[in-house]
Amino acid sequence: MNCPCNPNLLYQDCCEKAHLNIESVSTCEALMRSRYSAFVLVNIDYLSKSHHSKTRPSKHDYKSLEKWTKSVVWVKLEVLKSTDTTVEFKAYFMENGKLDVINETSEFATENGHWVYVKGL
Repeated sequence: MNCPCNPNLLYQDCCEKAHLNIESVSTCEALMRSRYSAFVLVNIDYLSKSHHSKTRPSKHDYKSLEKWTKSVVWVKLEVLKSTDTTVEFKAYFMENGKLDVINETSEFATENGHWVYVKGL
Protein backbone atom coordinates (compact mmCIF):
# COMPACT_ATOMS: atom_id res chain seq x y z
CA MET A 1 0.00 0.00 0.00
CA ASN A 2 1.24 3.51 -0.81
CA CYS A 3 1.56 5.91 2.08
CA PRO A 4 -1.30 8.41 2.32
CA CYS A 5 1.13 11.25 3.12
CA ASN A 6 3.32 10.55 0.08
CA PRO A 7 2.13 8.17 -2.65
CA ASN A 8 5.74 7.77 -3.85
CA LEU A 9 6.54 5.81 -0.68
CA LEU A 10 5.16 2.59 0.73
CA TYR A 11 3.20 2.92 3.96
CA GLN A 12 5.44 0.31 5.62
CA ASP A 13 8.50 2.46 4.80
CA CYS A 14 6.91 5.71 5.92
CA CYS A 15 4.06 6.41 8.36
CA GLU A 16 3.55 2.85 9.56
CA LYS A 17 6.78 3.17 11.52
CA ALA A 18 5.38 6.18 13.38
CA HIS A 19 2.00 4.51 13.90
CA LEU A 20 3.73 1.53 15.51
CA ASN A 21 6.23 3.58 17.54
CA ILE A 22 5.65 7.32 18.00
CA GLU A 23 9.13 7.64 19.53
CA SER A 24 10.57 6.90 16.07
CA VAL A 25 9.30 10.25 14.71
CA SER A 26 12.30 12.57 14.40
CA THR A 27 10.77 15.86 13.12
CA CYS A 28 7.56 17.80 13.46
CA GLU A 29 6.96 17.43 9.70
CA ALA A 30 7.22 13.65 10.00
CA LEU A 31 4.71 13.77 12.86
CA MET A 32 2.32 15.94 10.84
CA ARG A 33 2.57 13.54 7.90
CA SER A 34 1.92 10.58 10.18
CA ARG A 35 -1.12 12.36 11.64
CA TYR A 36 -2.48 13.00 8.13
CA SER A 37 -2.06 9.29 7.37
CA ALA A 38 -3.80 8.49 10.66
CA PHE A 39 -6.77 10.61 9.55
CA VAL A 40 -6.88 8.76 6.23
CA LEU A 41 -6.66 5.37 7.96
CA VAL A 42 -9.00 6.41 10.80
CA ASN A 43 -6.32 5.62 13.38
CA ILE A 44 -7.93 7.55 16.24
CA ASP A 45 -5.66 6.01 18.89
CA TYR A 46 -2.61 7.43 17.12
CA LEU A 47 -4.24 10.84 16.74
CA SER A 48 -4.84 10.89 20.49
CA LYS A 49 -1.37 9.60 21.35
CA SER A 50 0.28 12.18 19.08
CA HIS A 51 -1.65 15.12 20.58
CA HIS A 52 -0.12 17.20 23.40
CA SER A 53 -1.64 16.26 26.76
CA LYS A 54 -2.62 19.87 27.53
CA THR A 55 -4.55 20.38 24.28
CA ARG A 56 -5.78 16.82 23.65
CA PRO A 57 -9.53 16.64 22.92
CA SER A 58 -11.86 14.57 25.08
CA LYS A 59 -12.83 11.00 24.19
CA HIS A 60 -16.25 12.32 23.16
CA ASP A 61 -14.59 14.76 20.73
CA TYR A 62 -12.55 11.91 19.28
CA LYS A 63 -15.74 9.90 18.69
CA SER A 64 -17.11 12.83 16.65
CA LEU A 65 -13.78 13.13 14.83
CA GLU A 66 -13.82 9.42 14.02
CA LYS A 67 -17.33 9.68 12.58
CA TRP A 68 -16.37 12.69 10.42
CA THR A 69 -13.08 11.11 9.28
CA LYS A 70 -14.95 8.02 8.10
CA SER A 71 -17.43 10.21 6.17
CA VAL A 72 -14.86 11.95 3.93
CA VAL A 73 -12.49 10.75 1.22
CA TRP A 74 -8.98 12.05 1.66
CA VAL A 75 -7.40 13.16 -1.62
CA LYS A 76 -3.89 14.42 -0.96
CA LEU A 77 -1.53 16.26 1.35
CA GLU A 78 0.62 19.25 0.37
CA VAL A 79 3.31 20.46 2.77
CA LEU A 80 3.83 24.15 2.06
CA LYS A 81 6.39 25.15 4.69
CA SER A 82 8.13 23.47 7.59
CA THR A 83 10.20 24.94 10.44
CA ASP A 84 11.65 23.39 13.59
CA THR A 85 8.27 23.55 15.38
CA THR A 86 5.60 24.36 12.75
CA VAL A 87 4.24 22.90 9.53
CA GLU A 88 1.98 24.70 7.07
CA PHE A 89 -0.01 22.29 4.95
CA LYS A 90 -3.10 21.72 2.85
CA ALA A 91 -5.07 18.50 3.28
CA TYR A 92 -7.59 17.95 0.48
CA PHE A 93 -10.70 15.82 0.95
CA MET A 94 -14.07 15.13 -0.65
CA GLU A 95 -17.17 15.66 1.47
CA ASN A 96 -20.69 15.32 0.12
CA GLY A 97 -19.34 15.25 -3.43
CA LYS A 98 -17.39 18.50 -3.04
CA LEU A 99 -13.64 19.04 -2.84
CA ASP A 100 -12.61 20.89 0.31
CA VAL A 101 -9.29 21.70 1.94
CA ILE A 102 -7.90 22.17 5.42
CA ASN A 103 -5.20 24.86 5.23
CA GLU A 104 -3.40 25.06 8.55
CA THR A 105 -0.16 25.96 10.18
CA SER A 106 0.28 23.47 13.00
CA GLU A 107 2.43 23.93 16.08
CA PHE A 108 4.39 20.98 17.49
CA ALA A 109 6.51 20.36 20.58
CA THR A 110 8.20 17.47 22.28
CA GLU A 111 6.56 15.81 25.26
CA ASN A 112 7.77 12.69 27.06
CA GLY A 113 10.63 12.39 24.58
CA HIS A 114 8.62 12.48 21.34
CA TRP A 115 6.95 14.94 19.00
CA VAL A 116 3.29 15.88 19.57
CA TYR A 117 0.76 18.17 17.92
CA VAL A 118 -0.03 21.21 20.09
CA LYS A 119 -2.52 23.29 18.09
CA GLY A 120 -3.35 24.95 14.82
CA LEU A 121 -2.13 28.53 14.55
